[in-house]
Formats: sequence, C-alpha cells, structure tokens
Amino acid sequence: MRIKQYFTYLILIMSVSFVQAQSVKKPVKKTAVKPKQTVSAKPANTLLWQISGNGLRQPSYLFGTMHILCAEDAKLSEGLKGVIKKSLKVYFEVDMDDMAEMMGAMKYMRMNDGVKISDLLTKEEYARLENHLKKSKTPMPLSMINRFKPFLISGLLSEQNMGCEKTKGMEQLIMTEASLHDKQIFGLESIEFQASLFDSIPYDRQAKDLIKYIDSMETYQKNTLEMVDVYRKQDLQKLDSLMLKSDPGMEEFMDLLLYSRNRKWVQQMPNFMMEGSLLFAVGAGHLPGEQGVINLLRKKGFKVTPMVN
Repeated sequence: MRIKQYFTYLILIMSVSFVQAQSVKKPVKKTAVKPKQTVSAKPANTLLWQISGNGLRQPSYLFGTMHILCAEDAKLSEGLKGVIKKSLKVYFEVDMDDMAEMMGAMKYMRMNDGVKISDLLTKEEYARLENHLKKSKTPMPLSMINRFKPFLISGLLSEQNMGCEKTKGMEQLIMTEASLHDKQIFGLESIEFQASLFDSIPYDRQAKDLIKYIDSMETYQKNTLEMVDVYRKQDLQKLDSLMLKSDPGMEEFMDLLLYSRNRKWVQQMPNFMMEGSLLFAVGAGHLPGEQGVINLLRKKGFKVTPMVN
C-alpha cells in the first residue's frame, strides 16, 4: 500500500465506509450454489491466501485490500465471498463496525498543540494550496482543515487521482458481504494508534510534502493509476516494488508505517486463529516482501498458500 493511500484510508474509515456500512440493508440471501474454493498448486498472482498448519484446527484466510478504487473496479470474487461465508469473524486494520470508535475519529485528524498548516507554509505556499483546493473537488475549504495533519489533506486530494466519478473501498464491499452472514467485525489496531503514526513524522515535513504533491499532481496521478492496474492484476511482487519508489523520500518511515505494524499483527494473529477460521483483510501493501505478512507468517511456521481469486 502506498503511503499516500494509507492516509486516504484513514479519511475513508472516518467517514464514508462507516456511514455506508451502517446503512446497508441485508438483502434476501441467495440459494445459488457457489463454486468450490480451491487452493492453487503453485504461487500465482492473487490477493487471497489460505493460512494453515502450525497447530491450527481450521484454516484462516488473508486478503489484500485497496482502500480506494473506482466503483466499477471494486468487486468481490466468488472465492472471497466463499471465504467470508465460512469465516467466523472478519478482521480489518481497524474495527470499522465500532460506532464509538468511528464517531470519535475526527479528533485525531488535527495536529497537536494547536499547530496550523498556515504556520508551516510560507504565504505563497499557503496561497497555492488554497487555490488548488478551490479548483479541486475537495468538499472542505482550507479554512476548515487548516489544523488537519497535512498528510490527511494529501489523502483527501489523492482520491481525485482515480479519475472516476464514484469510488469504493474493498473494505466496504467485504463489510456488506459479511453482514449477509451475520459475521462480526474486529480490528487489529485502533484508529487512535493509526492517527498517532502521523504525529511521528514532523508536521513541517508533511506540509512541504503536501506542496510537492499538489505541484506534481500529474505524476502522482500516473503513479496511482499504475498502482490500481497492478492491484487489478493481483501482482503482489510488482506492488511491493512500486511501494518503495512511489513516495520518494519516505523510505525512512516505512518501518513506522508498514513493517512494524506487520510484525505486531503477526504476533496477534496466531492466538486469534486458534478460535477457528478467520478472514484478515488488510491493505495489499502489507502482504508481500521480506517483511510482509505472508513471509512473517511462514517464518512462524504457518503454511500460507495462494488461492483462486
């Protein structure tokens, strides 16, 4: 998952996903027989993985999400639907079904100690940002988000790079499907923890990066569309290489934002999985690579096998 997309995710879980998920009406369950889920005999391009062995009585599952997609690209495969149906619970990065958690999330968007973006930029930079927001589809004027953490504003702007009228997150679709089968939703970490990660990156660094972002919007749009194409192809190896080059200058924060979180999740997951079959649906960027969730689970003795998706 690209760093900019991670910030978009926090915006998503603070607003759109929760509202839409709570308003979903459970449709009548269909009785059509679904294709049997199969585990691939050899590694393949896929976002869906089975976790087994190492004392597990039943397998659990791992799926790589993309938090913002064009609506027409956001679809659940029959394989993933089958996994949701057979799983006892669904774990996202955060508990998107917790009303108290979601309703209290807005306070974490603001910078600490009353810091404002206008304090971090020159008058000329601030004017450029304000002008860009006025021309964009961003629903809030700069005066309303002047205290927001700058990377969150980058997240608001990055959704426009998708080039489509309507967007959806895979989490939204998974929650809707899970509601059909009365599955409980849980989170691997809290929104407060996720938001605190932004406070570990100097605000002035974030603000300058925000200006670079709006000045290089065409380049970022190209990167975003490339990332979406790779996600569609379910090519986790390519996704891993794109992440490392898509946010120049942010390499020093990869452990903070990605790898350390992977390690914490993999410490928690074994205890959860002893309960029965679970689905862990996290940003696809967390899955691949030496420090990705797939490899870390294998190092702990689990068999992690690609599934047809």
